[in-house]
Formats: sequence, structure tokens, C-alpha cells
Amino acid sequence: MEDKFKAAQEIIRGRRSVKPAKMNGRLIPDETVKELLRLADWAPTHKITEPWRFIVYSGDKAKAFALEHAELYKSSTHGEEFNLDKYEKILGNGKYVSHIIVAVMKRSKTVNIPEIEEIAATAAAIENLLLGASAAGLAGFWSTGGMTHKNEMKEFLKLDIDDIIMGLIYLGYTDSVFEGKRIIPLDQKIDWK
Repeated sequence: MEDKFKAAQEIIRGRRSVKPAKMNGRLIPDETVKELLRLADWAPTHKITEPWRFIVYSGDKAKAFALEHAELYKSSTHGEEFNLDKYEKILGNGKYVSHIIVAVMKRSKTVNIPEIEEIAATAAAIENLLLGASAAGLAGFWSTGGMTHKNEMKEFLKLDIDDIIMGLIYLGYTDSVFEGKRIIPLDQKIDWK
């Protein structure tokens, strides 16, 4: 039991966010990504609503999605709000990634539970996926930038009005090593009674 706990500690403490620009373009086998999605599916879920949904783009389709995302940003952002650097960053996010996964919270229509519980369950599914990716030696990044939280993206993906895009998960490999850090000491985050 102690070995499993130590292995879990190592995976959790070793997980890092690796931005798409730091990935190297090497492709992950689709079967590996399917296995990560199987891990995501074991997230906790109140009343077994299982609100997580995933839209997966791989290889050339990931690059095409990055282009569509950038063009959606361009067509939806007018005047001084448009930022060319942001457009190019969104476009560049597809350059070196293997897969882009759109993580969606699909709101239950039959079970009446608070929305926050559906959001939390979907976030737990995403973390399961990211921890699995880290354990498999993959790079991952959970992004909420670009058009992620805009209605135009929801419409583009043909989602229901009550659904929430929780983020874009970029997966790939990296040649870099990243150090982790925490800024606020743990004892300042805990009020032990």
C-alpha cells in the first residue's frame, strides 16, 4: 500500500503544465489518448450524472482546429479588442501538439443538482486525464484562453446553451524539463481546528 501511495505522490507532484509551444511535434498514439480518456471517466460524480464530454482532435485535425480557433477569434473580436499576438498564439498552439481535447461540462437535464457540482466533476475528470498523461511521460496543458469561454466557441462546437467549455487540453511530448513551485506556504492555506 505504501508503494502505491508513494507512486501517487510522485505523479501528482511531478505533473507540470507544458505550453503547446514547448511541445516537440511527436505524435501520441490514439490508443494512449483513449486510455487517458478512460481514466478521466473515473472521476467522482454526484448522482452519477457523468457530465464530462470530450471532443478530440488529433494530428492534422488538431492543427486545423487551432486554425479554426484563431479564425473564430479574429472574426469575433473587433476594433481595438483584436490582438494580433493573441491571434498568432492561438494559431501557433496547433504547431507542435499531438492532440487537442475540448473538455465540456454537459449539464444534466434530468437530475437537479447544483451546477457547481457538475463543474467540479468535470474538472476532476480533466485532472485524472492530466495525471495519467504525466504518468505516461506526456506533456499536457489545460488552457482556458482564446475563445474557450465565449458563446461563439459554444456555437462553433454545436453545444447546448447550458453546457460549459471547461478548457482545451493540449497533449504532446516535450524535450524540456520543468520545475514546479508553490508560492503560498501550505500552512497559510489550512485552518486546522
